Amino acid sequence: MKKYRKCAGTVLFNDAGKVLVFARIDEKEDAFQFSQGGIEPGESPLEAALRELNEETSVTSVLPVYALSQPLCYDFPEAVKEKLKTFKNSFDGQEVHFFLLYFTGSDLEINLQTAHPEFKSFKWVDINEAPLMIVDFKRKVYERVCAEFAPKIIDYLKK
Repeated sequence: MKKYRKCAGTVLFNDAGKVLVFARIDEKEDAFQFSQGGIEPGESPLEAALRELNEETSVTSVLPVYALSQPLCYDFPEAVKEKLKTFKNSFDGQEVHFFLLYFTGSDLEINLQTAHPEFKSFKWVDINEAPLMIVDFKRKVYERVCAEFAPKIIDYLKK
């Protein structure tokens, strides 16, 4: 049986309907992703998502809009599994609870120079572009997340 790390992720969108993606600091080429990270003991998935977003980007000006009804899983390729063996627990992949958040702040709030930087840059893109910018092993999950969140963004901005 596969062992998945419990995680929470955010898809942050702005007034223009664009979503925020981040280039990982540990990748030579630009491998973009949404903010995500592990769920700590005693945390709800939403609490973890908001904490991770703040820890990775300093962002706090958000309103929760929607959440996937179930987490989505992806498997790590062997090279990633090898790299992660230094952690206390090794995992086959991640099980991610995704949340759609509306960004009420300005880009000045986004600070990637955090205590433990994970990203080197960010940009706002159309939600349909995001899955094309992600590493291959996460692509199917991002396609599902973006397909479900895209109409929610449109509906929210119409209000």
